[in-house]
Amino acid sequence: MFELTWPWFLCLLPVPIIFYFLPKVAKKDQAIWFPNAHYLQNHEEKRPSKHAIRLPLIFLLLAWVCLVVGIARPVWLGAPTQVIPSGRDIMIALDLSGSMQVKDMQLNNQPVDRLTAEKWVLSNFIKKRHGDRIGLIVFGTKAYLEAPFSFDTKTINQLVQQTQIGFAGQQTAIGDAIGLAIKRMENKPDDKKVLILMTDGANTAGQVNPEQAADFAASQHLKIYTIGIGADSMVVQGFFGPETVNPSSDLDEKLLKSIAHKTGGQFFRARNTQDLKRIYADISKLEPTKAQPIWQRPITSYFHWLGLASLVFFALTLLTSGKLSLSRFKSSMRKRP
Repeated sequence: MFELTWPWFLCLLPVPIIFYFLPKVAKKDQAIWFPNAHYLQNHEEKRPSKHAIRLPLIFLLLAWVCLVVGIARPVWLGAPTQVIPSGRDIMIALDLSGSMQVKDMQLNNQPVDRLTAEKWVLSNFIKKRHGDRIGLIVFGTKAYLEAPFSFDTKTINQLVQQTQIGFAGQQTAIGDAIGLAIKRMENKPDDKKVLILMTDGANTAGQVNPEQAADFAASQHLKIYTIGIGADSMVVQGFFGPETVNPSSDLDEKLLKSIAHKTGGQFFRARNTQDLKRIYADISKLEPTKAQPIWQRPITSYFHWLGLASLVFFALTLLTSGKLSLSRFKSSMRKRP
C-alpha cells in the first residue's frame, strides 16, 4: 500500500503557479534608456522559440514537484507479518582468538578450523530462534559488541559469517566477554537473559576475572551456557613423522564448568561438528516465555529517489537556461558592427 507520511506538504505544490500569475506591478511612466535600441530591433525576428524558452521552466517545475512530493515522504507499506516473541534475549559470545584456526573439525568430510564449524552450526541455530532477540559479542584479547539485541536474525547471521579469526586479538578474554554481556542485559527481566559462551582455551587476557564475572552474572540472574570446543586428539606431522597430539590441552574445562554451575546454566563439550549440532539442539529447547504476537510491516521509502530526481531536473534547468543565454550572447556578438 502506498502512503504519504506528511501529506500536508503537498499544499506547497501550487506555490510557483501562484507567483507566476500574480499581477505585475509596474509604473507606466518608467523607462530605461538604451542607446543601441536598433540592436534589439535587428534581433527581434531571431528570438529563441517558445519551446526553447519554456523548456527550462518545465524542468524547474518538475524539480519543484519532485522536491515537494519527496518532502511528503512517500512510502510503500509491505504485507504485514506476524512475529511471536518469546521474550527471551540470547547473547552469543564467540571466541575469535588465534587458537580457533586449528583444523581439528570435520565439515562435509573435509577438515575445517573450529571457527568455520562453529559458524555453520550457529547459523542453523540462529535461523530456528523465531521470535527471540539475538545479540552477538566477539572476543579475543578484548571483547566487543558486534550486534545489539535484534529480532532481525538474518542480519545477525550475516555478521556471524563475516567474523574472522584475530579480529579481536590473539588471546582469550573470557571474563571481559561475560562482563560485557552483563552490561548489555542489566535492564532486562531476570527470567529472560541467556548467554551462550563458546571458547577453545583458557582466560589469558582481559581486566575482569572470569570467576568474579560469573558471580556477578549469577546475582543478575544471567544464565550462562558454556561450550568448550576442540578435539581430544589430532594427527600432525612432526619431525620424526606423524604423531598424535591433544589440540585441546589449553581448554580450561574446570573454569567453564564453574561459570555454568554458578549461573544455573550448563557446560557442553564439543569434540566435533556433530557434538556442536547436538549442543545447540539442546539449547534450542529452552522454554520460551509466552508473549503477545507483534505485527510488523516492512516500509520502503522513496524520498532519496525523488530527491535525486529533483537534483537532476534542477541541473537540466541550469543546463538548458545556460545554453539559451549563450545562444543569445553569440547572436548579439555577430550582429555588432
